[in-house]
Parts: sequence; C-alpha cells; structure tokens
Amino acid sequence: MKAEALVVDRQEVGELIPLSLLRAGEAGSVGDVVGNVELVHRLREMGLYNGAQVKMIRPGSPCIIGLEGQRLGFRGDDLARVLVRTGAMAS
Repeated sequence: MKAEALVVDRQEVGELIPLSLLRAGEAGSVGDVVGNVELVHRLREMGLYNGAQVKMIRPGSPCIIGLEGQRLGFRGDDLARVLVRTGAMAS
C-alpha cells in the first residue's frame, strides 16, 4: 500500500460547512465530498467536485442549487455530504 502525502494550499484552508446549511442567495466553493463511494462518485459526476462554485437558490428538502449555469434539486441529506467554503475563502 502506498502512503499518500497530503498537500494543502494555504489559500484553501478555511472552515468547511455542509452545503445544506447555506441560506438562499449564499454561495460557496466545494471543498470536499464525503460519504460512501457510490454517493461521492454520483455527486462528483453531477459537478460537485472540489473547487466548483455553487449557490443556494432554495434551501430545504428538496432544495435547489445553482451549479455551472444549471439548477439542480437535491434532498437535504445528500447536500449535507458536500462541504463548502463561504465568503472570502470561497473565491
């Protein structure tokens, strides 16, 4: 088994919060996607990969987010697995 080094860019260090906690109109940058392999793979295929810019359109369950010019609907428990940076750390 290979040991992998963790490289952290100082600009990307900041508090991560679940995407489901964003308020309407609030935006963030995806910092991590956690969960079982199948869920993480599905969410990343939809565009929720590290660095992607997202905006909460309508919070709740189901909620609507803006991602790359598209609007996507999600259940709250799926978005709780997507961690984002907000504010100055998101840019």
